Amino acid sequence: MTSKNLFKHKSRILLSDRERLNLHKSACLWFTGLSGSGKSTLAVETEYKLYKLGIHTFILDGDNIRLGLNQDLGFSDEDRKENIRRIGEVAKLFVDAGLIVLTAFISPFKDDRNLIRKLLPKNKFIEIFVECDLETCEKRDPKGLYKKVRMGQIKNFTGISSAYEKPEDPEIHINNGKGANLNKNVEIILEYLKNNNYINILN
Repeated sequence: MTSKNLFKHKSRILLSDRERLNLHKSACLWFTGLSGSGKSTLAVETEYKLYKLGIHTFILDGDNIRLGLNQDLGFSDEDRKENIRRIGEVAKLFVDAGLIVLTAFISPFKDDRNLIRKLLPKNKFIEIFVECDLETCEKRDPKGLYKKVRMGQIKNFTGISSAYEKPEDPEIHINNGKGANLNKNVEIILEYLKNNNYINILN
């Protein structure tokens, strides 16, 4: 329960001031998809290309966050929701600081992703659906998780024993299945940011 004795502190520096200082707009690039779909790989490469363009960025990755901030959470539906809620609050701080924050989380539930969209200022949440069929994800299995699931060592695994609700109208839809080209998919994201004036140099 939130205390009635808490009051929001306002800074003298506005988000628009920070964006002018950084020479680009802030946003949250929310990569969502199954385990093994390539979210983290795509986020890392996109961040590197943005860095080369002089854009101020930061990545919030699912495993990294669970090793620190959210190490107290499990993988029940309730804990997954809380995991995403906390990430949304952290992402909002980065957006308010004028950065482009890239988040790579399975984030399986539509309501949770929509909650983050509503939490952020208008046009600051960019949902990126990294679509990849389950068979390809399982063949990749970069962390060996699917193998453990099939052996019964992991329960509540998204896409197999726990639901993944696909985004219905994401800002960016990436086909990252078999034969996908990483550089081309990164370019799709960069073009979106350019065409919507997120990374055009501000006057």
